[in-house]
Amino acid sequence: MGASSGAKQRRELSDRAIVNFFIWPTLILLIAWNVFPLFYSLYLAFTDYSAIANRPPTWVGFGNFADILTDRQAWKYFATTGRYALVTVGLQLILGFGLALLVREKFRGSGLITTLILVPMMISPVVVGLFWKLMYNPTFGYFNYLLGFSDPRFGPDMLAGRFAGQPVPNLALWAVALVDIWMWSPFVMLLALSGLKAIPDYLYEAAAIDRASSWFQFWRITLPQVAPLLLIAVLFRTIEAFKAFDLVMGMTGGGPGDQTELIAVNLYRQAFQGQWRTGRASALAYIILIIIIAVSNLYIRYLNRMRGEHT
Repeated sequence: MGASSGAKQRRELSDRAIVNFFIWPTLILLIAWNVFPLFYSLYLAFTDYSAIANRPPTWVGFGNFADILTDRQAWKYFATTGRYALVTVGLQLILGFGLALLVREKFRGSGLITTLILVPMMISPVVVGLFWKLMYNPTFGYFNYLLGFSDPRFGPDMLAGRFAGQPVPNLALWAVALVDIWMWSPFVMLLALSGLKAIPDYLYEAAAIDRASSWFQFWRITLPQVAPLLLIAVLFRTIEAFKAFDLVMGMTGGGPGDQTELIAVNLYRQAFQGQWRTGRASALAYIILIIIIAVSNLYIRYLNRMRGEHT
């Protein structure tokens, strides 16, 4: 009895050693690649430092944060990002929910249509950006032809922010927003579709017995039941909108002028593209992080309140 228990204990210790052998190297790697840069960039946010300058960081306290928060140009980039997030997330919510309502019922070819709808979100944002950059080309792109402009002199040049040669404010921003909506509306559709599939049939049966109209069923049954998942979709897409970078850089590079200079693009320019203001860029990154955390907390608090009402 004692020998068997001792062998079992040695086997358990051996299993624990094997588990530790696999876990600890992974934890060390995660700490080295994630935690250390996080705290090091936080330190750099309080310094005057350039990654290409051959000098150590100089402590400036909250100077970088004060410069950013009092910079009118920085607030312009925040405002552009806010407009971009509001338009893209709002239309993705409407279109995604609408698509979910259309494909929730089984019909001939519904599986194929659903798969085709999901294709845009499966493609790399850089590839999508280059694809739509060609589509928007006023000379040989299909977008102007679909709008009825065969002559590039009289049609829109979306990514240049011009129409018939005249500058149009925010045209390039809306062109990028259209691509973002096309790409990520299927993501909202997936979440909404999962919520629609989870609604019990007896709720609609009871409403039909009471002769409730389709509009009443939508507002009192469908929308309240799907709302928590829609809010989760809005949360994810809002966070991604504040971090939007690869799609914008692939299409416009932040131009023309500052039309598509989102805050993430400006962060990249300060950190790497010509300026190399590492300390200021680190401070800007943490300001963006604080904004995202604040917005996320608002969404989560409202989501928890909504779940409490329906449970």
